[in-house]
Amino acid sequence: MSLKKHYLSAFILAVILLTACKKETYNPTVEIDTTKSSLIKISEAYAIGSATKVELWSDSEISTGYQKLYVALYDSITKKPVTRSIVEILPIIDKKINDTFISYSVPIENPESFDATETLFQCAAVFTTPTYGDLTQWRIKIRLKKAGQNEFAEVQMPIYVKPSTYERVKTIVEADGTKLTIAFVSPLYPKLDLNDFEIIINHTADLFTYHCDNSHSIDISAEMPLNKVISSNNVNPIYDKNGHYKGKVNLTKNGKWRININLTKDGKTVSTFFDISV
Repeated sequence: MSLKKHYLSAFILAVILLTACKKETYNPTVEIDTTKSSLIKISEAYAIGSATKVELWSDSEISTGYQKLYVALYDSITKKPVTRSIVEILPIIDKKINDTFISYSVPIENPESFDATETLFQCAAVFTTPTYGDLTQWRIKIRLKKAGQNEFAEVQMPIYVKPSTYERVKTIVEADGTKLTIAFVSPLYPKLDLNDFEIIINHTADLFTYHCDNSHSIDISAEMPLNKVISSNNVNPIYDKNGHYKGKVNLTKNGKWRININLTKDGKTVSTFFDISV
């Protein structure tokens, strides 16, 4: 047999063997995490000493007012979600006044459970002012203690806070000197007809401590400032939990509305308002 025929025979034999021994293609199942598909990642960092990657997520870009936040934890080695941990947040504002920085915090809501919901620990904060160049800067401190660990680990992340379209947080001082922080919670997307209405009230203890308020009776009214239309059938908010007061507001026409809020405690009333548009 010539050398040429020898190579040809070897090639044909190889093709036959490969064809005969061919296995089915392996298509591994890819697990896609859809938990955060509707969320925006704000920042991430590693908690040194805890072997944990910490991610901060939100429903939208952070802006002034009441903002829901979500913390996701991942084991740095296995990359798997950490679903049981104590999680605490502390947003901090660093404000420059006369070449000196003053730092303080804002009202917060830490996760109610040590167990994550679909890998997320839900929390919230009331951002009282937007980021403003070098004069007003925000950061958030996140502390965690995973199941089985004895010590807290901590990360800090810089965050950017935008101004909201309408003012969503007010600070007022009562007759007895109590400083209240009142934040608008809902309706986020007002519609014609009856809407759920919700605010959250905290009072200041010190620069880094706020307490949920449950001491006020509240009545509300809704009007259109431009044409003096006034709505009826509103339901005054009553205390729910964790500083939240819930009621109903009736919006009867398209346009800009002003929700007037009267807060009464010990026979004395303070007032504020929030504007919304339908």
